[in-house]
Amino acid sequence: MLTPSAAQERAAALIDLARKAGADAADAIYSGSSSEGVQVRLGKLEDIERSESEHLDLRVFIGSRSASIGSSDLSDAALAELAARAVDMARAAPEDQYSGLAPEELLFRDRPAALDLEDSAEPSPQDLLARALAAEDAARAVAGVTNSEGGSASLARRVMALVTSHGFAGAYGGTSHGISAVVIAGEGDGMQRDYGWRTARHLADLPAPEEIGQLAGDRAVARLKPGRLKSGPLPVVFDPRVGGSLIGHLTGAMSGNAIARRASFLLDRDGAQLFRPGITIVDDPLRPRGLSSRPFDGEGLPVARRELVTDGRLTGWLMDSAAARQLGGSPTGHAVRGAGGSPGVGTSNLHLAAGGLTPEELMADIADGVYVTELIGHGVNGVTGDYSRGASGFRIVNGQIAGPVAEFTVAGNLIDMFAALTPANDLEWYRGINVPTIRVDGMTIAGD
Repeated sequence: MLTPSAAQERAAALIDLARKAGADAADAIYSGSSSEGVQVRLGKLEDIERSESEHLDLRVFIGSRSASIGSSDLSDAALAELAARAVDMARAAPEDQYSGLAPEELLFRDRPAALDLEDSAEPSPQDLLARALAAEDAARAVAGVTNSEGGSASLARRVMALVTSHGFAGAYGGTSHGISAVVIAGEGDGMQRDYGWRTARHLADLPAPEEIGQLAGDRAVARLKPGRLKSGPLPVVFDPRVGGSLIGHLTGAMSGNAIARRASFLLDRDGAQLFRPGITIVDDPLRPRGLSSRPFDGEGLPVARRELVTDGRLTGWLMDSAAARQLGGSPTGHAVRGAGGSPGVGTSNLHLAAGGLTPEELMADIADGVYVTELIGHGVNGVTGDYSRGASGFRIVNGQIAGPVAEFTVAGNLIDMFAALTPANDLEWYRGINVPTIRVDGMTIAGD
């Protein structure tokens, strides 16, 4: 895997080759990663894995025609062939009036922010093994745990570089340390499975592996002997580990590409009062050590902290350059790049701001409700906002968490759900989307 500076140089060389081959404009993006992980099960080493990969993708423009192509062979000869082939493909491609590089006058020109995304710590395989064993041992020590699917510990390093033919060049790297445990409680048909995990940019930000294992064991045991719910309307409280998916549905519908296709349940709701007053949702790509932080977006544009929802009101769409051209706006710095092709639209470090009530206070007046800890399936219609997902969790009886429940469905419409959403004050920062405990009144439960 190349260093950030070497990756930027290689991408710049590919741009030069594309221009020489006849491209009017081009951009190239390098992505490289290396990872090392250890997996244990029942106290014994099960697997040690190390992988490394790198890829260089090229997008070229001939007028309003474009083509994309990529290669994992970064030799000079391979890149020269790649550039020539991309130009030939673009000449045969259909015209697209909205395609093109980001506006040159908007490109990021400043010194990148110090985001502290790289950790110099280099744990040995023995260090990873010790953490994985400690996590699994702690989980298996919980009374009621009967089996294990394993513990793991890992380190990953990633490098990204972007160069455009109209003046942008940038690169950055990052690390991520991870630890997890997955265990089973109970016997026979009554077995239940659950997990604990954590990922952080820096090793020092990870909790002790014993804490992760204890959490996995406690969660699995708490799920034993689940009951069933009767169908009907109930207040639903979403645990933070699943509540972030609601915010993900929101930002997906805020994509300018979805709006331009008229394929979003937020169509014609720009600026609408979607949530209760006081609700704030923030996207912050410049958060130090953030799991999704980045100094620039996938088109070389500057990024900045932005409130997507302010006092319950939507603040506008998330747009890359193509969506901005379609909608007659300006790109918002939310372009993201995958393994190839044109940019898409995506967010970075999202969070729903904490409310003023503790989770206990949030549930205190619920005589009969459900606390959801797991969501199953993908029953969300991005065009209509209709929401229906399988779930499991716990009953809420007279404001208190009661016994476990499973095999039910929570349903509603996202517009109604957002309007009825109330956050607690227990926001924590260790996921890509961070939310506190969330209460949504008026949902429908499909059970017995």
